[in-house]
Amino acid sequence: MRSRFRRSLRATAVALALFPVLAAALALPAAAAPKESGWRIPTAVRTLPNGLTVVVSEDHSTPTFGLCIAYRIGFRLEPKGRTGFAHLFEHMMFQGTPNAPKGTYDRVIEGGGGVNNGSTRYDYTNYIASAPISALEPILWLEADRMKALDFSEKNLANQQEVVKEEIRVNVQNKPYGLFFWTDVAGTAFDRWENAHDGYGSFADLDAARVADVKGFFESYYGPNNAVLAIVGDISADEAFARVEKYFGALPARPTPPKPDVSEKANTKERTLSQTDALANVPAVAVGWKMPARGTKDDIPAAVLGNLLAGGEASRLYQGLVKGKELLLGIEGGLNWPLDDAYSYDGPTLLTLFGLYKPDTTAKEVVAAIDAEIAAVAKGKVGAAELERTKTKMVSDLYGQLEMPLDRATALCLAQLFTGDPSSVNDLPGRIAAVTSADLARVASTYLTAANRTVVDRRPAPRTPAAETPAAPGAAGK
Repeated sequence: MRSRFRRSLRATAVALALFPVLAAALALPAAAAPKESGWRIPTAVRTLPNGLTVVVSEDHSTPTFGLCIAYRIGFRLEPKGRTGFAHLFEHMMFQGTPNAPKGTYDRVIEGGGGVNNGSTRYDYTNYIASAPISALEPILWLEADRMKALDFSEKNLANQQEVVKEEIRVNVQNKPYGLFFWTDVAGTAFDRWENAHDGYGSFADLDAARVADVKGFFESYYGPNNAVLAIVGDISADEAFARVEKYFGALPARPTPPKPDVSEKANTKERTLSQTDALANVPAVAVGWKMPARGTKDDIPAAVLGNLLAGGEASRLYQGLVKGKELLLGIEGGLNWPLDDAYSYDGPTLLTLFGLYKPDTTAKEVVAAIDAEIAAVAKGKVGAAELERTKTKMVSDLYGQLEMPLDRATALCLAQLFTGDPSSVNDLPGRIAAVTSADLARVASTYLTAANRTVVDRRPAPRTPAAETPAAPGAAGK
């Protein structure tokens, strides 16, 4: 899958590596982001006559750059009857153009010492690249070329249909727990098709796609007026704007479909789903609560609350349910988890918790223990030291992410896409630092309620004697 999570998931008992981390990009030289209060990322913004918005952030610390181009098309924006189409099309963007046959894009970037990738999320599809600054111009040419036209062939489509279906087999059908803590929780919690359907797509919908559908999708969503391009690196803003104008300026704007209504109200009755898993060895439970769209007064407090509850081994639920009551083997989760970070979405999302629990307990007992911790937060029982530790870690993690030109370009690109102001990234540390115990109590009591809760319990399927594999001689456990 070209789609990869930007943040890695902490190891659980089953080492749930949902998507590979973009490790190659992390090997590139990066600017060291000052950690002192008041450090701000410089930004300059310009919109071309065709509607393409360009964000530039100068960083002359190393002769490199990071580039992100994001399109306003993701899982919940794809047409009905075409589940997984946004993801499928992300793959199609790497299949070549009439001017640059398949493989040219990768050869040019990697041959110049760079890396590239693409990903699809609920609200966007983005393409990223990082390389020495000398490679910027050819990469801009390539990006403009594939924004202009693709090689829409039956062969390329059939190939990528099979690639996406294989990803579904590997990541969902043939892996313990699949991605139930994303797909099944969202499918149960949300009411609107746009938010509830599986972004991977069904085999039937993927197989039904035709070249004409792909062409229509491209014309609808991949115009310059439906995109944001961000460049962070060793180049002046004026020079970067001139180069983007040179390659993208002649591309025409294209009509885009109206954005569907994706709004959701909080649920008024708990929703539950019980499943069995033939590949799982221990039971697991995922709990999700519907949260408001980004941009409300509660979005950053909700992000802090997610970290306080499940943000690592120092978190409240790890200390209380893994080490304390020993109900769980591990716990992870957070706001907008597991697809993305807590700042990169543009619609309703979930605060999700996922844990493997011990066979001698039940999902009901686990949820009750989680409820007790949430009730304490709702009553204002979050100490100053605990809150400060949580916020400090979040700000540190954020600065760590923004150190890399590639990740900084992505953050600025998405901020522009969602807020119209890339410099809003600079406000995040202050907004995190301003969260109080009273804010967490308000969010916990408003959203993390039993009525707004969705619980998916996934237990190992009963195994017949024929399915049992005898232990090898001498393989007894210690």
